[in-house]
Amino acid sequence: MSVTPSTQSAPTLLDISADNWRLAIVVGLVVSILAVAALPAAISFWIVGAMAALIAAAFVVNAYRRRYYGGLLVAPAIAVLFVMNIFPLLWSLGLSFFAYQSNQQSIRFVGLTNYIKVLTNDLAAPANWNALINTAMFVVLTVSAQMLVGFLLAMLFAKQFPLRKYLLILVLTPMMLSVVASGVFFTYYYDPTFGILSYVINGLSDGQFILMGSKSGAVAGIVFADAWMWSPFVMLLVLAGLVSVPKYLYEAAAIDRVSAWRRFWTITFPYIRGLLMLALLFRTIEAFKLADLVILLTKGGNDTMTISYHLIRIANEQNKTSEGAAISYVMLFMVIVLTNLYLYLANRRNQGA
Repeated sequence: MSVTPSTQSAPTLLDISADNWRLAIVVGLVVSILAVAALPAAISFWIVGAMAALIAAAFVVNAYRRRYYGGLLVAPAIAVLFVMNIFPLLWSLGLSFFAYQSNQQSIRFVGLTNYIKVLTNDLAAPANWNALINTAMFVVLTVSAQMLVGFLLAMLFAKQFPLRKYLLILVLTPMMLSVVASGVFFTYYYDPTFGILSYVINGLSDGQFILMGSKSGAVAGIVFADAWMWSPFVMLLVLAGLVSVPKYLYEAAAIDRVSAWRRFWTITFPYIRGLLMLALLFRTIEAFKLADLVILLTKGGNDTMTISYHLIRIANEQNKTSEGAAISYVMLFMVIVLTNLYLYLANRRNQGA
């Protein structure tokens, strides 16, 4: 026998009852804002937590009284999600509007000052814009290299040839390694004294070759290392589209003597276009977070500081928690814009199909 929700009317905003979640949200928001603005952080923290618990309790009571048992079943998962993800996200957003350092006890409201400082290219924070420009450069270079190499590898492994299975496992190995292990490997690979790259180039020319001695060399080294690690990811996505192309389409094209380029453009590309867009989105989002390879290979030297590494130094090394939170939300806004641009292009493609 199925259980249907109760037909009892929902309480209005001004009804004082345990299941009035609308009133709980209003009271919780008002009390939380007043507590954060007027009370010390040590006290306002617990008040905000109590208001969040009040709102959650109102939702649970409302679901129980109206027999929304499905909502009650997922309530524990939603509670864990709120505690582990949503609450820290909202708390860090609140911190971005305050002047707060983790090694000090004082905190004061400064409004949009942190965001203005982050987005203003002045003497107070010139590194912010430099890091953003470097990040954009790395996003373009690394994603382009990964898409190109991954696509070519997918076209290669879409065909059957001897030892294909073993070579495919070998190509996928970099993606299985940790970033630290790969970064340490390339540190030795690029080493000017005993690195393989320097040894080969020094044998062909006079003088000592130092790849990381200039900005162009350092950028090339980071881009090569990142492409070496994540091109197999793009290859897997594209390969999944290539193996799904029906064989009879190629057979019909061969009978009609269609050129290789037209066969690729009219048969192969429509099957892999969506997966290429998906790979582009995933790798662009990850490229915005590029920090580990920069730390391991250059430590930000030779003007290779990225916004993620800059955020780590601001928040952890300099203890500027609020400014670091503002930088992280600027990054989040950029990722949201890129994601929506991708969805817009995908929707246009689907509508035109």
